Amino acid sequence: MIFSGNALVLGDNINTDLIIAGRHVASTDPIELSKYLFQDLDGDFINKIQYGDILIGGQNFGCGSSREHAPLAIKGAGISCVIAPSFSRIFFRNCINVGLPIIQCSKVNQVTKNFEKVRVNIKKGMAQNLTNGMEFKAQPIPDFIIGIMEAGGILEKIKKEMLQNN
Repeated sequence: MIFSGNALVLGDNINTDLIIAGRHVASTDPIELSKYLFQDLDGDFINKIQYGDILIGGQNFGCGSSREHAPLAIKGAGISCVIAPSFSRIFFRNCINVGLPIIQCSKVNQVTKNFEKVRVNIKKGMAQNLTNGMEFKAQPIPDFIIGIMEAGGILEKIKKEMLQNN
């Protein structure tokens, strides 16, 4: 799982209500949810995204409520991967559950600016800022979790396993 794209850098303590406000969670469709991504933080954020961009958060990214709408909105916007030095545990798990690649990596958020080129290798646990040449070691992700992300989420993984067993 290797992703390359433009960095979209956010600060510390970005909560799930800033990712997608509660007033927009009537739907669970990722494309519909993506229309409101970070709307209360930056009303024009959705127009800055290109398919495959990499979201870089700060400390405690995804804190707040436990709903899966936040990672669904990020995924629906075409963001390929989320990197941050630390995540809310439930947000981290929700990303895995919906098949949004996520990796914990220190200092990338401190030395990366918006729209710089970034590459992430989930399996090797590496992140690189291709613009300034800096490389970072990330927290390793167990193979079974990588398998869930590669399958597109926990439900897709279960479906594939059931089909293989029949």
